[in-house]
Amino acid sequence: METQESRRVEFTPEAAGLVRKLREQHGPLMFHQSGGCCDGSAPMCYPEGEFRTGGSDVLLAELTVDGVPEPVGFWMSKSQFGLWSHTRLIVDVVPGRGSGFSLEAPEGVRFLIRSRVIDS
Repeated sequence: METQESRRVEFTPEAAGLVRKLREQHGPLMFHQSGGCCDGSAPMCYPEGEFRTGGSDVLLAELTVDGVPEPVGFWMSKSQFGLWSHTRLIVDVVPGRGSGFSLEAPEGVRFLIRSRVIDS
């Protein structure tokens, strides 16, 4: 059964593989999608709890990844969610160096959002 959360965010197989690798290295993980420019608009991966979320953030999904013992939370700023509320976010991985703050930066790849319009 597909939940509301699972319709909002998903990982490509490549992204899920990187999440498994990062989980082994850093422990439980979380993502935050902000509305900034440049790398600020990329999904950022952190050790769980390292990025402080609050009333200005929305938990879009707690994603299950095979080989990862706990769900991976995916957060977005409320203001950004207002703009993307009819969009399914697909987290993918591409070659290149992203932000130095996201855990995948030393791997020579970066997370990237692909999207698809959905019914609300």
